[in-house]
Amino acid sequence: MTDEDSAPTTRPARPSRRAMLGAIATSGAVAGAAGLAAGVSLGADSNAPGSPPARSRFENRTVLITGATSGIGAAAARLFAGEGARVAFCGRRTERGQAVEREIRGAGGEATYFRADVLVENEIRAFVDAAVAKYGGLHVAFNNAGITIQKKLHEYSADDFDRVLNTNLRGTFLAMKYQVPHMIRSGGGTIVVTSSSNALATDAGRAAYTASKRGLVGLVQSAALDYAGDGIRVNALVPGTTDTDLVRDLSPIGGLPDDAYRVAMRQWAKSNVPGLGRLATPEEVAAFALTLASPEHPYLTGAQLVIDGGKTAHA
Repeated sequence: MTDEDSAPTTRPARPSRRAMLGAIATSGAVAGAAGLAAGVSLGADSNAPGSPPARSRFENRTVLITGATSGIGAAAARLFAGEGARVAFCGRRTERGQAVEREIRGAGGEATYFRADVLVENEIRAFVDAAVAKYGGLHVAFNNAGITIQKKLHEYSADDFDRVLNTNLRGTFLAMKYQVPHMIRSGGGTIVVTSSSNALATDAGRAAYTASKRGLVGLVQSAALDYAGDGIRVNALVPGTTDTDLVRDLSPIGGLPDDAYRVAMRQWAKSNVPGLGRLATPEEVAAFALTLASPEHPYLTGAQLVIDGGKTAHA
């Protein structure tokens, strides 16, 4: 889903990864993670992670992320930057995107927000080209942009259905179409695509979303075979229900004040989310995306990797 000039810039001296991650962890934009430790965050319990270790897996690498003005994408932008990446990310919400950029730069990282909508081919092509011109080469792409519209199948208008499929599935195709040539010129790379646990086990009212997310798994598998010889690995990230704006916007209690919403959703999740009985944090899912994008697993491609707290293990 989602402008800056494309002239190369001189990068500031970078603090240690540990210092930067510490700064990010205490920032307001990741209050969810900080609140987790304080027992306030949605789904807080003994299974919650601590602070991420200081690592530098993406030092001097260019990382592109779609759909990163909030939620999993924004969390990933912070984490990639915290591990040394030059991060270019896009989304439709300019104010939020600029806020994420300021936060990362304020913590000593390198990131640039570009306004682009994955529904618009010229915008996604311009985003990819400008990001590569700014930072040089392309090594990692995290294609995360997505939306949902929930209603019974016969109640969808054709425009409703097309908007979900065109954002989630066609938008990922377009992003990859323009990312891949740059990766080939860079000597290879990794692509991670956000699918959904709904691709494996879904519910009523999610026909368009489920079709798009299951389609992404097929897209990933075929692309992995297309580009294995070019040194490009492609994998699907399959998260369960995550504490994001998208989930809150769909909830009938989403309009409650923050504290009341979190308490109510924490109680709801205990009874309605199989397995761990809580929602994932964006940081948990984003950390797994970094693992899939890292050089640690060079034999991993064409896979669908589930991080859903046990949701799809439930019969």
